[in-house]
Amino acid sequence: MAKSYWLINSQRTEVKRFIKNDKSIDGVFEFMFIDTGKIVSELEKEPPVITITISVEIDLAREIYKRLLAQGWKKTKEVWKKKE
Repeated sequence: MAKSYWLINSQRTEVKRFIKNDKSIDGVFEFMFIDTGKIVSELEKEPPVITITISVEIDLAREIYKRLLAQGWKKTKEVWKKKE
């Protein structure tokens, strides 16, 4: 599984996960998925509900990530855990 990068908004109501599309062809067609999740309870008790997933070119994903940080979003730990 590709490494993921996580952001949470300042109101702690929404998270975003940036993860490379495993089907991307390195150096040719590189895309990332950006998942948006709504926090419905405490993060540690229940995972956010995914509201939307988009696929964008990796350069655009980096730009979106930087813009969100500039708007006050913070880096956070993984909130959708892998099932065991």
